[in-house]
Amino acid sequence: MPDILEGLEKVLARGKDGALLRFSLGNEHLKRGDPAAAAAHLRRAVELDPKYSAAWKLLGKAYEAAGSFEAARSAWEEGSRVADANGDQQAGKEMAVFLKRLAKKI
Repeated sequence: MPDILEGLEKVLARGKDGALLRFSLGNEHLKRGDPAAAAAHLRRAVELDPKYSAAWKLLGKAYEAAGSFEAARSAWEEGSRVADANGDQQAGKEMAVFLKRLAKKI
């Protein structure tokens, strides 16, 4: 079975960069327990598409997993604004819940 992460990295190496590719790379790194690598790709995803609310949500999760709680808070706050502006109610609600949970940790 082909390795998903390896395949995604090959696509990136060929110069096919994009927000969805970076989101996918970030998601795979997060699944594999590498939140720092995940955050790097997800930061790039939101740079490429600042309106990508799912990428903001996952970026916050990557930061939280890395123990960077203030960065997670910031990502989710921005992601909530983006989600609200885009009418993405579900993502906005999820990030609001994440923010409340995070407030209890810090």
